[in-house]
Amino acid sequence: MTTSTPSGTATERLDALGFTLPRVGEGGKYVEHRSLGSSVYVSGQLPFKDGVLLGQGIVGRDVETGAARDLARHAVLNCLAVAADAVGGLDRVRIVQMLVFVASTPDLGQQSRVADAASDLLIEVLGENGRHARTAIGVAGLPLNSPVEIQMVCTAL
Repeated sequence: MTTSTPSGTATERLDALGFTLPRVGEGGKYVEHRSLGSSVYVSGQLPFKDGVLLGQGIVGRDVETGAARDLARHAVLNCLAVAADAVGGLDRVRIVQMLVFVASTPDLGQQSRVADAASDLLIEVLGENGRHARTAIGVAGLPLNSPVEIQMVCTAL
C-alpha cells in the first residue's frame, strides 16, 4: 500500500479541512508543554473550543461514539496548537506519540475508534509527520467530566 503526501503546507491542509489552530492559553499550576532537547511534551488537552468544553459525560452511556470522535478531533487540534506554538509553527511539528484517554463504560471497547479520529486528523494535516505511536485507554473519569483528553509528544523538524 502506498501513501501519498498531501499537497500544500500543514496550515493550508488544516484550513482546507475547516479548522484553525486555537490560541494557546496560559496554564495555571502547570505548563502547556515542556521541551527537552528536540522533544516537546504537550500537556493533556480537553475538547475546548473558544473557551467552551464541547461535551461532558461518559462514552457509551451519555455520549455516542461518533460524538466522542468529534471531541477527540477538537482535543488533538488543541494539542497541535500547543505543539506549533512550542516549535515555531505547524509545519515544523512531527508527532512522536499520542495518548488518548476516553472516559467510558467498562464494556465500551471503542476507545481505539475514538482515538482513530484524532490520528486521522494528524495524518491529514501533517502527512507522514503526523504518523505516531499511540495508546488509547478507557478511564472512569476525566477533568471537568470531559469524555476525551489527549496528551502527546512531538519533535521539531
